[in-house]
Amino acid sequence: MKRRSFLHLAASAVTLPFAPRLARAQAYPAHPIRLIVGFPAGGQVDIIARLAALWLGNALGQTLVVENKPGAGGNLGAQAVINAAPDGYTLFFAAASNTVNTTLFADLPYDFARDTAPVGTINRIPLVLEVNPTFAAQNVAGFVAYAKANPGRLSVGSPSAGTPPYLCVELLKMKAGIDIVHVPYVGENQMVTDLLGAQLMAGVGGISSGIGHIKAGKLKALAVTTAARVQELPDVPTIADTIPGFEASGWSGVVAPKNTPQEIIDKLSAAIGTIQADPKFKERLSDFGAPLFALSPEAFGKFIVEETAKWGKVVKFAGLKPQ
Repeated sequence: MKRRSFLHLAASAVTLPFAPRLARAQAYPAHPIRLIVGFPAGGQVDIIARLAALWLGNALGQTLVVENKPGAGGNLGAQAVINAAPDGYTLFFAAASNTVNTTLFADLPYDFARDTAPVGTINRIPLVLEVNPTFAAQNVAGFVAYAKANPGRLSVGSPSAGTPPYLCVELLKMKAGIDIVHVPYVGENQMVTDLLGAQLMAGVGGISSGIGHIKAGKLKALAVTTAARVQELPDVPTIADTIPGFEASGWSGVVAPKNTPQEIIDKLSAAIGTIQADPKFKERLSDFGAPLFALSPEAFGKFIVEETAKWGKVVKFAGLKPQ
């Protein structure tokens, strides 16, 4: 064999083991991707998931199909993704509730931080304490005063157990020292419907599901739950203005099944970075009351661990149980 031919064959032998992985990365995604959402259609997480799916699909040159798998505060959707093949074609639109559930649910068959591969965060989710405009109280101080004057009579709604709004209501009970009836809903959409119809007088939810009704005067925003006012509702005070130290917010992001190839994670992460760099995407998030929140896969993984520990302390302190 000539020396040149031998060297050519030797070089091919060295690169051969890397060829399938390279081809896989270049081909991905070759067909539509499922993006599972752990909550019903119409709520905060679902709204942002559908927006992100549309933009990510354009960035990846492939369709992202949103599939709702509601139940157990997002646990059913998370488990569906954790059990899926780690090939990049089944993703999960994770939310803060997934870190809360690690402590809230004692017998989960998985560990969210351990059994998922972080891809990237999408947005923060500021929350709002909102009431029907006919409710007697028109600010947080009035809300607390009404609750204290009517112990056990005021019902306050939130999305299902384990969600940030759910914990926010419990924090409000503890920090304000009020006796209210906490009414968790299966989804945020039904809570807003009941608020509009005055079947429910007060609730805590994501800004995106109620902001249109708030701006139209059909709902009254008493306060936002973040430490500072938010751009989307600049004239609405914070709960902390009345109850010092109060803070709660949610977030959304994309995770994949554990052991998803790194080159696929990198490609998905790059696509998220591309859409977040687009001012139009940021503007669309703002329209729904969801400011941009950008973390790399590595930073997102650390954030999930930190959030799990943070909410775990709150769950244990309040003695919360899933409902």
